Parts: sequence; structure tokens; C-alpha cells
Amino acid sequence: IRSQNVWRRWMLAHNLPRPGGKLPPVQLAACSSHQFGEMIHANTANQKLFVDRYVEEKLGLDYWWMDAGWYLNQTGWPNTGTWEVDTKRFPGGLRAISDHAHAKGVKTIVWFEPERVTADTWLTKNHPEWILGGAGGGLLNLGNPEARKWLTDHVDKLLTEQGIDLYRQDFNMDPLELWRKNDAANRQGITEIRHIEGYLAYWDELRRRHPNMLIDTCASGGRRNDLETLRRAVPLLRSDYIIEPVGNQGHTYGIAFWMPYSGTGTGAVDPYMLRSVMCPHFTACFDMRRKDLDFAPLRRAFDQWRKFAPNYFGDYYPLTPYSLDRSAWMAWQFDRPECGEGMIQAFRRGESVYETIRVRLRGLDPAARYVLTNLDAADAAAMTGRELMEKGLAIAITEQPGSVVVTYRRE
Repeated sequence: IRSQNVWRRWMLAHNLPRPGGKLPPVQLAACSSHQFGEMIHANTANQKLFVDRYVEEKLGLDYWWMDAGWYLNQTGWPNTGTWEVDTKRFPGGLRAISDHAHAKGVKTIVWFEPERVTADTWLTKNHPEWILGGAGGGLLNLGNPEARKWLTDHVDKLLTEQGIDLYRQDFNMDPLELWRKNDAANRQGITEIRHIEGYLAYWDELRRRHPNMLIDTCASGGRRNDLETLRRAVPLLRSDYIIEPVGNQGHTYGIAFWMPYSGTGTGAVDPYMLRSVMCPHFTACFDMRRKDLDFAPLRRAFDQWRKFAPNYFGDYYPLTPYSLDRSAWMAWQFDRPECGEGMIQAFRRGESVYETIRVRLRGLDPAARYVLTNLDAADAAAMTGRELMEKGLAIAITEQPGSVVVTYRRE
């Protein structure tokens, strides 16, 4: 565990992107992908409506997220390869939505998937020589300097003209056979490495031109989180397996060993589900056309999350074994020894017959006293670091399933 925390501290200190010279903050985004088929059925009016509703409900939105399908779509998703805004659905381009969001204090995220190119799109029609696969579609060869320059300039122009604040890149294909077919038997791997060098150079140039911009990395959900990628980007949707709580608890449990910053989201409103997916970045997927939803618990949950979420940048300690068993408990601790603060998140799953668990904390000062606050209770308790690490902390959850967040600070 100590070695994993050395890794986490190294990632934070020397690798995690710092747009504008600062670590990415805890942030709340929202999208309408579940309501409008990503962006296939979206338009300017419904995008503005959702932004307005999040602001109206005072949910503290940082980013409005526009996903796949905003570009020219002749035959349905994906149609990647014609990177122009569909002005029939979005008169005035995405800029009209960006300007509307900016006026409300909300930034924008926009989805791209530049490497996958489908047939009958601008790239296949105009530059089939850039495509591994040719005019029938395939992979935009970023190992080709001309292709990479065109892509860099084109996306840079879109980011600037459309007022896009955060660039999201997806990757939903298996390129290996296309790379292999392009190389002679005694040159296997050359096209692949040139492509990867080009992909990284492309991001580096975007970051140079937009030094305050964060990049979101996605590849069918969390499939491209290698070290070089994570030095340039963060995964705001760490997996496409969302909504279900037990699996997402497992995601946090395992990912936290390696990646100090990741994100996921949900459209569910119950506290157990919300807490099961809370991490440094949260994407809200609520249908804001519904005014019958009770937004008060959501405001409370997000207000609590913003207060305890800085602890995700601390050291990480699992407090229970890893398990997907629905009769188990799962708990972990994030500790910031420099400021004497931290938190415990604990989950009693739906089939657990046990109402209480005792967990031994880690990384505390044995001689210090810590004030502990259960966010669902009005009172606080105090224990020494030695008691918390040797005797342990008893956590009770009567709901089935249920969750608890306990914060602590050194006196």
C-alpha cells in the first residue's frame, strides 16, 4: 500500500496535467446523452434548456458536455470523418450553445473521435490516402505528417470558433490489423509506433495552443489509460459501465491505486447510487425536462461531495477486501497527512445482513486527536489516531443498501 501511495504522489506531482499551471479541480459536468441519443437528436434549443435547468436548480454545474453526433449526420451514428457542425440542428454552430453556457458561468466539453473515419465522409472523399483502409473508411493515419497537420489545424479552429473549453477524444475501433496490413513482414510495428507518436504529438500541439484546456481521454470507456496518455489527459468517463453501484464501487477501489483523477456519473437520484460513483469528476445525466424530480437531495449530495472531494487527492487505503459480492461491505479511506484531513467511504450492499462494520484506519498520527463527522448525522466524535488505527472505527448503516461518508480532521 505504501508503494501504491508513492506512485499516486508521483502521478500527482509529476504527471497529472496542469492546465493553466494548476491541478484539475473537482468538477461537476452534465450532459443530455441519455435523453437525445448522445447528440444525434439534440439541437440548440434542447441544449440551452438543459443548461438553464441545471442553473435553475442550483446544482453548481461546471461543464456542459456535448457528446457524439453534433457533426453532419447523414446515416446516423457514428459518421465520423466530417468534422463540421450540423447547422441544420445547430444554427450558428455550437458557439451559440457555448456562449449561452458561458453567460451562465458554465464551460463546455465537446466529443471528438478523429482517428476513426467512416465511409462517405469528408476525409474519405478528399484524402483517402490518409486513411488506413482507404475510401471505404478506417483509421486516420496520424503517422502521416500531412494528416496530422490537417487534423491539428482543423480541430484547433473548431475549438476556437465554437468556444469549446475541454476537448474529449474517444476511440472506438481496433486498429491493429490496419497497422499490420500497412507493414511488410520485416517491418511490423512501424506504422503502429508512428501513429502513436503522432497521436501524442497531436495532443501536445493542442495543449501548446490551448494551455488552459484540459483533455479528456476515452476509448470505448477507459481502454487507453496508459502512462503517456495520462500525462496529457484525464479519464472523465473511466468506463462505459455506469449506473450500477456495485461495479462502480469496484472501479473506484481498483482505479484509485493507479489514477488519482478519474470520473464517472449517473442519472440516479438515490444517495447510495450517487455515492457509489462519486470521484474527482462527476457527470450528471438527469432528465432536466422533468420538474417532478426532487432536486433537493441532489443539491445536498453535490454540496457534500464538493466539500469532501479534495480528499481524493490524498493517500489511498482500502479498508475491506475487494469484492463484487452483493452481501459484502466495501470501504476505503483517503488521507491528506499534510493538512490532517481525510475521509472514509463505506457501503453496505443490498444483501448484507450486517448493520455494522469496524475498520482500522491507516496513515494517521498515533498521538493526535481526530474529530470525526458522519455527514448523515448531526454530531461529531473524537478519537486518537492510535485508537482509530488499532481499535478501529465502528460504522453503522441501517439502510439496505446504504452508504456513509465520514470525514475527519486532526485537532
